Amino acid sequence: MESAIHISPKAEAIFHIGEFTVTNSLILSVIILILLVLGAFFLGRRLSLVPGKMQNFFEFVFEGILSLMDAVLGNREKSEKYLPLVATIFLFVLFSNWFGLIPGLNALLVRNESETTPLFRAPSSDLNFTLALAIVTVLAVNLFAMLALGARLHVMKFLNFKSPMGFFVGILELISEFARIISFSFRLFGNVFAGEVLLTITGFLIPYLVPLPFLGLEIFIGFIQAFVFAMLALVFLAVATAEHAEAH
Repeated sequence: MESAIHISPKAEAIFHIGEFTVTNSLILSVIILILLVLGAFFLGRRLSLVPGKMQNFFEFVFEGILSLMDAVLGNREKSEKYLPLVATIFLFVLFSNWFGLIPGLNALLVRNESETTPLFRAPSSDLNFTLALAIVTVLAVNLFAMLALGARLHVMKFLNFKSPMGFFVGILELISEFARIISFSFRLFGNVFAGEVLLTITGFLIPYLVPLPFLGLEIFIGFIQAFVFAMLALVFLAVATAEHAEAH
């Protein structure tokens, strides 16, 4: 008899395009991406010199974000420069966490080969997604560091042949970049996947009002995880750009 609880540590394949496997987490991540792009497009078209209530609200939110970034980066010019990256990371991670909590989403099932699997899965509960996001974030930080410091000088941070000590420190810096990727990906994956397991089990054992406090907790945790991910990216950006100022 097939169990009513469906818990899988990895994303399930829904269909294939040639050799490429489309998983349930990939489907939901694409949907989230499309919604964010459409939301940005329509909000951008409604901007005006005399802001309405919605525009005032978003301006208030982004002013708060810029103030927070000012405290880390040290000036408004850097904050405005790196706002698109930090805000995009935060929003994408936030909605990737929250969309998996939508009630009834896991009830949409599809028959795949010999088993029944959920059609949608929270992207952040897929280690492939969090690993890819971590890689993109670390690469973006290094790209901005190259733009600020210069490619040659930034690469010398990792490949320093001026002295044995400098070479050793450079290797440690290179290892730390890979450590950041692992830390980014496993922290986000572990917290979101654990939350999904908790909600699935409580919903199966006591399916009515009892899971609601846990749902509220997971909404809060989803926000905190997105905030932590974006703030760590911001701190790494601050360190990389601060080296440019020190070098000159």
